[in-house]
Parts: sequence; C-alpha cells; structure tokens
Amino acid sequence: MLLRHGRSTSNTAHTLAGRSPGVELDDRGREQAQAIVSRLADVAIEEIVHSPLVRCEQTVEPLARARGLTPVVEHRLVEVDYGEWTGRELKVLLEEPLWKIVQQHASAAVFPGGEGLAQVQARAVAAVREHDARLAELHGRDVVWVACSHGDVIKSVLADALGAHLDGFQRIVAEPASISVVRYTSTRPYVLKMNDTGADLSGVNTPPVSGDGARAEVSGSVPGGEVRL
Repeated sequence: MLLRHGRSTSNTAHTLAGRSPGVELDDRGREQAQAIVSRLADVAIEEIVHSPLVRCEQTVEPLARARGLTPVVEHRLVEVDYGEWTGRELKVLLEEPLWKIVQQHASAAVFPGGEGLAQVQARAVAAVREHDARLAELHGRDVVWVACSHGDVIKSVLADALGAHLDGFQRIVAEPASISVVRYTSTRPYVLKMNDTGADLSGVNTPPVSGDGARAEVSGSVPGGEVRL
C-alpha cells in the first residue's frame, strides 16, 4: 500500500516542500492521519515503512499505535531532492524553463543542485520491491504492508508498476492521504488501486497462497504531487 502523507503546511502554502525541515501536517492532515486507522480497520497489515521526513512519520503514527507496530524508516522513500527549487512558490516555478521538461520529459529532468526524477524512481522502486520480497519470504506468503512516502515518489513507483515510461508519470495523481495498492508477483506487478481516498479498503487483503506456495497472480500534476485547480 503506497500511502501519501496527509496534507502539510507546505501544501496549503503552495510551496515545494522537498526536504525542507519543519514541514509538518496541518490540522486537516492530522485528521487524515487519524482517519487512516478506520480506513484500514479491516486490512491485515504486517509492517509500516515510511520516509524519514516528519510529515510521513506523523501520518503513520496513529496507525502504528493502533496496530502495535514499530514503523521502519526507509531513506530511499524520502522526498525528491529538489535542490534550488526547494521551498519556492509553485507559481514562481511555473516560469522556469525546466518546468516543461518536468511535465513532458520527466526522465531527463534533473533539479538544479538536486537529483533527477529517473534517480528518484530507481531508488524508490528498488526499496519497495526489496521490502515486498523480504516480507513475502518472512511470512511465506503475500502480505499487505504500508509504504508512506511523497507524491512524486509514489507516482514514479506506480509508473513502474504500470509498465509506463517515466515521461508519462505526471498523468498519475496521488493526493494527500491517498492510498494506491500494487501487488508484486513472480511475473509482473498488478495495480489494484490508485489515489484511493475512500473509507473501505478491505478488498486489498491478500489471497491465500497456492498449493505449491507460489505467490498468487491477480488477473494536470506538478512536482511534489500537488494538483493545480
């Protein structure tokens, strides 16, 4: 389960938070974090993994407390390093020549003084796949686990799971506190949900393993994952 952090103070300020210190959930974001507990009430969750940034830590805290789980910090799920773009207003960034590249040719986009979106996808996909394989081996079956991260990071993982080129990842939306679900199998990933903000996610519980123990098969964005209205 790819969980985007709840609404943050940067979201409402319309700035590109990046890895800026001190960016926390706002009042609505804290409500969203608490609501995740009930949204996932009927889902068996084996582990919670999250980006090291405080807004992700705050998002998973109510769920971790309710389930008695100790979250695992995964640095490869951290927000994009936007370099010199960090903390700037989105309306100002719209005027930057790089903006069009980010929108239309994301695989070539490298933020000044920061990292490239192709690097982001590589690290995030590697992290998600490694944790998924580890937990499947540990439990001897497919399990549900939560990875709490950031908009662009989640969108890049979903693009990989969909078999889509990174250049099209801006077509994917990941709103604050949304949940997307990918099931990884021995042959290919299956995307079960995207940008789900609803209340009932019980349908993502994993099916039983097959008789041989194989994992079952199942038949306008901006940087940071914001949505311009």
